[in-house]
Amino acid sequence: MIDVRRLRLLRELALRGTLGDVAAALHQSPSSVSQQLSLLEREVGVPLLIKAGRRVRLTPQAEILVEHAAAVLERLELAESDLAASLEEAAGSVRIAVFQSAALAFMPEALDELAQEHPRLRVSMTQREPESALHETWARDFDLVIAEQYPGHAAPHHPELDRVELTRDAIRLAVPRTGPWAGLRRIEDAADAPWVMEPRGVASRHHAEQACRVAGFEPDVRYETADLQAHVRLVENGNAVALLPDLLWLRHEPPVALHPLPGDPQRTVFTAARRGSAASPGLRACRAALEHAVARSR
Repeated sequence: MIDVRRLRLLRELALRGTLGDVAAALHQSPSSVSQQLSLLEREVGVPLLIKAGRRVRLTPQAEILVEHAAAVLERLELAESDLAASLEEAAGSVRIAVFQSAALAFMPEALDELAQEHPRLRVSMTQREPESALHETWARDFDLVIAEQYPGHAAPHHPELDRVELTRDAIRLAVPRTGPWAGLRRIEDAADAPWVMEPRGVASRHHAEQACRVAGFEPDVRYETADLQAHVRLVENGNAVALLPDLLWLRHEPPVALHPLPGDPQRTVFTAARRGSAASPGLRACRAALEHAVARSR
């Protein structure tokens, strides 16, 4: 009989790449991880790891086991979820990964509701970019992720994760109310303006650059930051223009002038969880609280 805990270690190694990373993620020592994988090799009777310099790589037989490990772990997680659902009480811990504007817009109210309605549920929140957060949720570092998808840029798909739409918000051209860029109304008018955008590699940056290129120019990106509050201040003070989602203005009037873009593009905000745990009371309570927060914001 294959030890499931050792099988999980092998899958973690396939996901994370090194024994050190597996040990850090699972709060074990590298030597303990190595010893458990050696025991797994003896259990299955075939080599699973090959030394490659200071690292190790998986044998073809190990890759076969990893494929089965994903199904086994998902089934076990589903069994735990079904047991938890039978108790009909949201308790234990839920780890949520969320991007910045959703954290500001929805999480405070959702956390208030959860604290009042489900006092035995401990919810932790970590800010993450959606691309990495989806992978980390698939890898079991988080239980629920609030992610975003921009038009023309699909968020990564992981077969073990579900996907439930939470809301949509418009993306508009943001310009200062005063100063040399205050008179801009259309994106093509901003060809000579300085821009602020998120760093390269994230969906919002890809969407913004493509919108500018479709309008016939390459944007002069002078400022890069992942902090959308910094985007707002730079535009407000007349330093730049930007493409910003309406989610930023749920709690207050925008301090900048906003103008529609061609085609009225919208960003989709969704939640994702592993299918095996999605039915657990804790995750269902978190999703319900987020839906209520979105409804109240409207």
